[in-house]
Amino acid sequence: MSHKISKYTPSIFQGTLELSRARGITLSSEHPLEQVITKVLFITLAVLLAGYIYFVGSSVMNIIARKEADAQTTQIQSSIAVLEQQYFAVGQSVSPEKQASLGLSPISNTDYVYRPGNAASAGTIASNAI
Repeated sequence: MSHKISKYTPSIFQGTLELSRARGITLSSEHPLEQVITKVLFITLAVLLAGYIYFVGSSVMNIIARKEADAQTTQIQSSIAVLEQQYFAVGQSVSPEKQASLGLSPISNTDYVYRPGNAASAGTIASNAI
């Protein structure tokens, strides 16, 4: 004998939920592929996390290496400036009379070599980069 809860019948716009018909879907049992999918998702997450850490770490190390290279470039440029200053000071003190006593002779037929490369562009890197 079925017992009615309400004396009113539902309208045609109200739905009914028949739980006895939904026997194929239960949340109390585990799906056969659930463990495999969970493992695949965790492995994918671990690989993505490791890749993220690697790329962020390599970016940071690249920035540190670039700043150190900039500092070394500045140090080398200042030592070159000191050497140029000494060169010009010595060049001014050598007179034509002194040249012969030092064993220097005039140079004729001079050729210069130009080698373009990365060394010429070392000072053009923007200093406000990341």
